[in-house]
Amino acid sequence: MAPINRSRGRNVHIYDANDPTTVLGGLILANGVINANFYSMMEILFVFTGAFFLQDEGNTKIEKDDRPLQPGKYFIVADDPFDVNNEPYLTRIVSRATGTRTQTFRDAVRSRDRRCVISGKEVLGAEYDYWWGFDAAHIFPLAYEGYWIDHNYGRWITIPPADPTKGSINSVQNGLLLDSSIHQEFDNYGFSVNPDDNYKIVYFFPDRHNLSGKRLDQRFLDDPQRPVDQLLRWHFQQAVLANMRGAGEPVFEHDFPPGSDIVGDVLHGPKAAERMEYELFSRLGAQVELFPAAGRDDVSM
Repeated sequence: MAPINRSRGRNVHIYDANDPTTVLGGLILANGVINANFYSMMEILFVFTGAFFLQDEGNTKIEKDDRPLQPGKYFIVADDPFDVNNEPYLTRIVSRATGTRTQTFRDAVRSRDRRCVISGKEVLGAEYDYWWGFDAAHIFPLAYEGYWIDHNYGRWITIPPADPTKGSINSVQNGLLLDSSIHQEFDNYGFSVNPDDNYKIVYFFPDRHNLSGKRLDQRFLDDPQRPVDQLLRWHFQQAVLANMRGAGEPVFEHDFPPGSDIVGDVLHGPKAAERMEYELFSRLGAQVELFPAAGRDDVSM
């Protein structure tokens, strides 16, 4: 079955006021998204050269305030022409990175967090070294380390990994301890954390955990080893592009029963080359450097 895009279930739709029949993108509205958040998302999705504002179907201007965003159609009214942000999305699936290269990363994240930092669920067996159901997740995916190096994302890291030969991408500052099911949602950009809105958790698809609109707790934010804002911001920007631009990026299957034609599924689906490389890296531990299909400028942080 071909992967679905992310437009299913959207109840917020975005248009150019000068072309009110062409949908530019949209959103599955979750708890906690306010009008000001929506304006910030517009500034990620589009490149504006002048002032703009949003209005609803009744031609009422939407203020950039803390009122909850409502379902409906929204029209961008801009002083000057604007473009859709063409920054490539880094194709990503559920991460399964293992091996000695990530062991020190995993151990550092476990030692720091000892709970899912999104849900707050404690690892009750931590003192006995039982970590079932919890994963150390990379914010910026390990599979794209070549891109990380080329764009010097390591400049944000102030705490190198215990073994510097493992690369700055394996710093504890690029990690979160997550409940395993929440890890899948994080890797698929089903939700993200917005560091520019007091670390609000923002869901982009139905939130079965009732976490959207909540914030990371203060004890985590006070930890000197916590992830750096630049990486959380990068993940949030990717989540907005993946879920809201156009019809959204494909949602790939990850649960393949024994005997499934995984290769066939990948090769006959969208983004086949990128997904195949990521599958090889995450499933086989292959040392494959991944890059976006198109050139990409560094993300402004």
